[in-house]
Amino acid sequence: MEAYRSPWETEDHSIFRDSVRKFIESEFVPNRQRWIERKHMEPEYWQKAGAIGMLCPDIPDVYGGAGGDFGFDAITYEELQRACVSSFGNGIQSIVAHYLLVYGTEEQKLRWLPGMASGEIISAIAMTEPGTGSDLQAVRTSALRDGDEYVINGSKTFITNGYNANLICVICKTDPSERAKGISLVMLETDGLEGFSRNPPLAKIGMKGQDTSELFFNDCRVPVENLLGSKEGQGFYQLMAQLPRERLIVGLGSVAIMEAALNATVEYTKGRNAFGKAIIEFQNTKFTLAEKLTETKVARIFIDHCIEQLILGQLDAETASMAKWWCSEKQFELVNECLQLHGGYGYMMEYPIAHYFTDSRVQMIYAGSNEIMKELISRSL
Repeated sequence: MEAYRSPWETEDHSIFRDSVRKFIESEFVPNRQRWIERKHMEPEYWQKAGAIGMLCPDIPDVYGGAGGDFGFDAITYEELQRACVSSFGNGIQSIVAHYLLVYGTEEQKLRWLPGMASGEIISAIAMTEPGTGSDLQAVRTSALRDGDEYVINGSKTFITNGYNANLICVICKTDPSERAKGISLVMLETDGLEGFSRNPPLAKIGMKGQDTSELFFNDCRVPVENLLGSKEGQGFYQLMAQLPRERLIVGLGSVAIMEAALNATVEYTKGRNAFGKAIIEFQNTKFTLAEKLTETKVARIFIDHCIEQLILGQLDAETASMAKWWCSEKQFELVNECLQLHGGYGYMMEYPIAHYFTDSRVQMIYAGSNEIMKELISRSL
């Protein structure tokens, strides 16, 4: 397949990609299976990643970042998928960092962003609750003011980085009588916090090495200065403004998996023989791979357009929702058919295609289910 270079990728991006690829191969890949078995990666690997600039590369250097653009962040997601590593929740770190960058006070930025860039601080976003799913307006976790503190009560589930996180952006109700207007974002530091607890990482069918956990808040007290924004009740609108970035990250990860899975399948079908010839020589194989190559190229060009728009600050919610639902659907279709071309070996976890298959399914669920994405897109008609 011909080489393709994204239009947003500069020479600096290429140098960064080479560095990230070498780091992942030397530090992450040898530990991949252990993290799957433990259901989480050790926090020290976050600091190793931070040391080479893999965390918050598009945060200004005054706050500890590298001062680059989203392209540097995108490269990390691409290289992680290429190496079949899904244990590193750096996408959440990036999202939380940008909540802080856009809505945080100067004191909050200086307090948390440098540690997030170095990997000493691991962050999470506590959105989903057992009874709410994608309906963020229905969250029941409360943060009620008591003097100079918020008292937080409630629980969250399916929280990426939940087991390792020591800084959590909690989506909560500062006014439980309201829906959207009652939501605020409150930053919670977990170290030594009374009333905070979490369960061990959940057992999932995919992304098994990523520490997805349940969180519990029982009269947790945090300073009112930990509120993001100038006043209460802004949380829902802050989320809506920043969700395009999260949905683009999902779409980008989907395209990266499509590319990696397709490459792996082409190599496998070239080397595997049946009835006296390579599997790739059969018409069904060639036609299937031709279809998947076409869809992958279309997805790549679309996602590159979205990346360019985000870099320019022009990515709208509808387009990000399109990228999230369409790319994640095409990703799952592709890995399903590529697994079929592997035959019985595709069902074995020693082959990358099996990881891509199990890891792909959740892409259609988190960051807002694909049904919600279509609902959001339809509102622009």
